Amino acid sequence: MAEIPRDNASFVAVVGGGPAGLLAAQRLAEAGCRVRVYEAQATVGRKFLVAGHGGFNLSNAEELSRFASRYGPEEPRFRDLLHHFSPAELQAWATGLGIETFVGTSGRIFPVAAHKPAELLRAWVARLNDLGVEILTRHRWLGFAGASGLRVRDERGGPEAARELVLQPAATILALGGASWAKTGSDGAWAPLLEQLGVAVTPFAPSNCGAEVAWSAFFKEKAGRAPLKNIALRVNNDPALRGEIMLTEYGLEGTPVYASTPQLRATLATGGPAILHLNLKPDLTPDALLTKLRQRRPGTSLPDFLRKTLHLGPPVPTLLREVQPNAATLNPEALAALLLAVPIAVAGLRPLDEAISTAGGVAFAALDEHLMLRQRPGTFVAGEMLDWEAPTGGYLLQGCFSTGAWVAKGVLAWRGY
Repeated sequence: MAEIPRDNASFVAVVGGGPAGLLAAQRLAEAGCRVRVYEAQATVGRKFLVAGHGGFNLSNAEELSRFASRYGPEEPRFRDLLHHFSPAELQAWATGLGIETFVGTSGRIFPVAAHKPAELLRAWVARLNDLGVEILTRHRWLGFAGASGLRVRDERGGPEAARELVLQPAATILALGGASWAKTGSDGAWAPLLEQLGVAVTPFAPSNCGAEVAWSAFFKEKAGRAPLKNIALRVNNDPALRGEIMLTEYGLEGTPVYASTPQLRATLATGGPAILHLNLKPDLTPDALLTKLRQRRPGTSLPDFLRKTLHLGPPVPTLLREVQPNAATLNPEALAALLLAVPIAVAGLRPLDEAISTAGGVAFAALDEHLMLRQRPGTFVAGEMLDWEAPTGGYLLQGCFSTGAWVAKGVLAWRGY
């Protein structure tokens, strides 16, 4: 039988200890609220730490209107969110924790080299403790209880000692994450619990993930896992994205590929061909490239010529042969066209749990302007639970932080604090 704790006095419950939930907790505590964070895992910030291992990119110094455009259809909404809690405010927040940041040449915002993700998280948890925020780990959300209550299972003593609690918070913030990297606790298991209330939840789909390509056995053996640097990539006729990609046994990885996943996903859903066009020499104009290609002497092998004249070594010749078997015998005009737009047919996207982030989640139509559920007043939603997506480069974490700050403001307004 569920037990109601004796100290179940007025407090704000934050369910989920990721960036959105923890920032909401901090802002509410700074405003004088009593706050409890409930986290199913043994520690808070699990996905935050895992993401930080690949490059601790907190945000981006891009101009705000351009920044907001990175959120696609939700640009107008994120314009407001970013003005409420901007990249500059995120930097100031980190500085307040003793974590200095800098803007890299790409515009991305990083902590200085001496600061690691775990150090920032430790400083953050210490600040929350100083503010009186109670962080209860190994507490799993089971669903709702009545008009405003929550059901939570205390699992600190192991499965046999687990007990169910019924909580009656003054307000609730759900920040349970999306549906990728389930090992961190971001498994999307909350979706059916909201759908039972009639809340619209857009089905989850992989975002910022690798693209699957049906490479031949010869290509897999010959090329292996290899990078292609300083390239440009576009989907069908969309604008090209610059960067570096990685050829893998199953297809392609890399920032330009990740940024293309919304277009790839949409094209694949229609059943149409999803073609990536790879420009191997984006810094050369078509005419300049053609001039260089016309210097090839009879009898010169294509791999040697590409390596010496265009600095395109392995695995480029193998890739060209894969998509155009007669690449070695093409005339300069045809070869130039191929090098500027190598067609790579995408067969699918990598599984949801491998994706850096997810599309889908709670539909914004199910929420009011404070991100409060219309079906359940007093319950707010933040972070990756919401139906938005953005590319890597600081936009994902900033989106989580900004929604966390926004719902904290919403709770204060709703409670009249």
